Amino acid sequence: MTLNYPRNITEEQELLLNSLNEMLISFNEEYWGKLDKEHLYPEEFVKKFTELGLFKVPIPDQYGGAGLSIREASLILEEINASGGNSQPFHGQYYMSWLLSKFATDGMKKRLFPALGDGKIRMQSMGLTEPDAGSNTPKIKTFAKKDGNNYIINGQKIFTSRIEESDWVLIVARTKKYEDVTKKTDGISLFLLGPEEKKQIEYTRIKTMFNSQTYQVFLHDVNVTEKNIIGEEGKGFNYLMHVLNPERILIASESIGDMRWFIEKATDYASTRVVFDRPIGQNQGIQFPIADVYAKMLSVASLRWDAATLYDTNGDIKKIGELANSAKYLASEYAWQAANVAMDTFGGYSVAVDTGIERKFREARLYKVAPITNNLVLSYLGHNVLHMPKSY
Repeated sequence: MTLNYPRNITEEQELLLNSLNEMLISFNEEYWGKLDKEHLYPEEFVKKFTELGLFKVPIPDQYGGAGLSIREASLILEEINASGGNSQPFHGQYYMSWLLSKFATDGMKKRLFPALGDGKIRMQSMGLTEPDAGSNTPKIKTFAKKDGNNYIINGQKIFTSRIEESDWVLIVARTKKYEDVTKKTDGISLFLLGPEEKKQIEYTRIKTMFNSQTYQVFLHDVNVTEKNIIGEEGKGFNYLMHVLNPERILIASESIGDMRWFIEKATDYASTRVVFDRPIGQNQGIQFPIADVYAKMLSVASLRWDAATLYDTNGDIKKIGELANSAKYLASEYAWQAANVAMDTFGGYSVAVDTGIERKFREARLYKVAPITNNLVLSYLGHNVLHMPKSY
């Protein structure tokens, strides 16, 4: 069966998805399985994705883009994962494009946006996490020292994705040290490093349990012009909210796509697999868990849509954060539940590589701990939304 569920989308959004689905036919589960086995970047897929104009989605139309919203982007990533694919290797270009739309200078937009939309350059990598700071972003140690019209950056990042595949890289660094600011989120700045600056960066690949282009990054006296700073110096933490909220919404969308894939696979197998002279889906022990995660998928898809709509209509950033984080939390938890339901439904066959279940099982597990662990999402909601005492 093809799993359809009620979605309040426009005719234009439906046409966009139809065009995408025509492309997805050429990139089946065998394609994604081969990439997973060899830990390769989906180069062919990204090229076709670019040719279809899908990297133009978040780019304003005055810079040659489609001028579409995060709602369209979320539908696109959901559809890719629902087809058995994996959006993780290239989703960063979407949320980083929204960052530039809001805070980059007009000159930077004119320089980057047309080339990004046409696929002449890629911007898919953000260096934020550090070995010692983890999710405690204010305590990062990477430091950018002003030197005339330039900055000299020194530091280390870890779990930085797609740096080898990106022409432009976003680096989050302190321009004032942690101990020198009263408000600990002050003194953080965002630097966009181009091909020349990237040559100064050292990085080594981190092998992971699923196909992810993830690196440890070393910055030694990296020289970057002040023209490449995004927004005002020292205000970068506030700008990050305009990366992290869209990121949460897009991650939730990928998890919703994973849920659709697991539910469809489990439903088909339960309906056709005969044991003791009856389809196993006739047994409530098989049927009910699948129906349970389907109902949960409907609920979180609606929450994700509310978060995306609020972001697209420039709603209150705190309210967006509440909905976006809640959507990421629930979608990743439910996707992991759906993954286990599919494993249980397939039984011993679930561990066979050819079924694809074990690959998607590994991929779905990531979003319970990345790009932020779900425990920190709960802390955010408990402290910032429910106003309980801070737990850390």
